[in-house]
Amino acid sequence: MLGFVIRFIVSALVLMLVSWLLPGIQVAGFIGALVAALVIAGLGYLVENFIGGKKISPQNRGIIGFLTAAVVIYLASFIIPAYLNVTIIGALLAAFVIGIIDAFVPTELR
Repeated sequence: MLGFVIRFIVSALVLMLVSWLLPGIQVAGFIGALVAALVIAGLGYLVENFIGGKKISPQNRGIIGFLTAAVVIYLASFIIPAYLNVTIIGALLAAFVIGIIDAFVPTELR
């Protein structure tokens, strides 16, 4: 349970960092970032199950994960517009930066 809470706090902080660094994405404070992280995680889970996340080859996982993250971030802005505002370019840039951050943060810590 503690790992679950830490993962959402880290995800919210990453969203806030990305919104501060990149144009095209705005998060409404830390509470907005927590709500956005929750919605993005839920949508990501649904999309991954829909496309069969475990059946994707390791060679294709990177590009599919990047595109899925961009679509999920963009769709989340329609579900919670009061907390998250993202353009298409902002979603692509955010997915790229989040992917880079994920590459350096060990999976056990998320």
